[in-house]
Amino acid sequence: MKIISGNSNKPLAEAIAKELGQPLTRANIQRFADLEVFVEILENVRGEDVFLIQSTSYPANDNLMELLVTIDALRRGSARRITAVLPYFGYARQDRKTGPRTPISAKLVANLITVAGADRVLTMDLHAGQIQGFFDIPTDNLVAAPVFVTDIKAQRDLSDTPIVVSPDVGGVVRARSLAKRLDADLAIIDKRRERAGVSEVMNIIGDVRDRACILVDDIVDSAGTLCNAAVALVEAGASSVRAYTTHGVLSGGAVARCATAPMVELVTTDSIQATEAVAGSPAIRQLTVAPLIAEAIRRITEDRSVSSLFD
Repeated sequence: MKIISGNSNKPLAEAIAKELGQPLTRANIQRFADLEVFVEILENVRGEDVFLIQSTSYPANDNLMELLVTIDALRRGSARRITAVLPYFGYARQDRKTGPRTPISAKLVANLITVAGADRVLTMDLHAGQIQGFFDIPTDNLVAAPVFVTDIKAQRDLSDTPIVVSPDVGGVVRARSLAKRLDADLAIIDKRRERAGVSEVMNIIGDVRDRACILVDDIVDSAGTLCNAAVALVEAGASSVRAYTTHGVLSGGAVARCATAPMVELVTTDSIQATEAVAGSPAIRQLTVAPLIAEAIRRITEDRSVSSLFD
């Protein structure tokens, strides 16, 4: 087994390698003066089972190109199998045509990864599960729910009558899955999005009065949806609100927005490396998914079931 890290999330890659008891394979990944990506693998990978860890987070296009060029370098270095490990799969929100003459960029990116030479993809909490079908190679979509469940059960204020809340109708399947794991009730927030990045809470389906609410989503970007949902829940009589999201994109003024929202805290994973603003915010806390991804990698190399990790 060889583990290689791109530049998008070195701390997570190092934590995964430590969990597996393997050193990161040495590689030179740099930019020319015009920002072209150059990759040189500094160790022999011929005949090896190689796992390339790279989130396509900000700057998304640079990190995506770095992923593709590194896959090509590994393929030309005669690696036996190349698994692209994408803790966060960028472009996943562009999974369908939203209007005339618009792209399905998630499918395009899937094609690029396949054509570059990846033999397998390992990712986590895709924005839409059916994106797995965009790939013509085996794709494993891990879920962060087991990590969230462990943390939720450790919070004392969530021990009594918690209720899992989906911030929109599209996230009901994800919220229902977490509610089932916690043996908790489910509520749904019906919202109307007037334009991209702006949401308006319309109605709460379910009784949240005097309940500890657990908002759950896959991605938090501008945090407008979560913060509006938290306000609506508190106004409906919720005793407390916590938010759990897998991918903390947290762009623009999201960190400041979370700090002033009526939430106990926002909990994300380290699928995306925390910025200084995120790391320094008392309103945001990160959980590591390194053990989860490491175990999936171990099972892939040993040809064991990965789906049992979802249980």
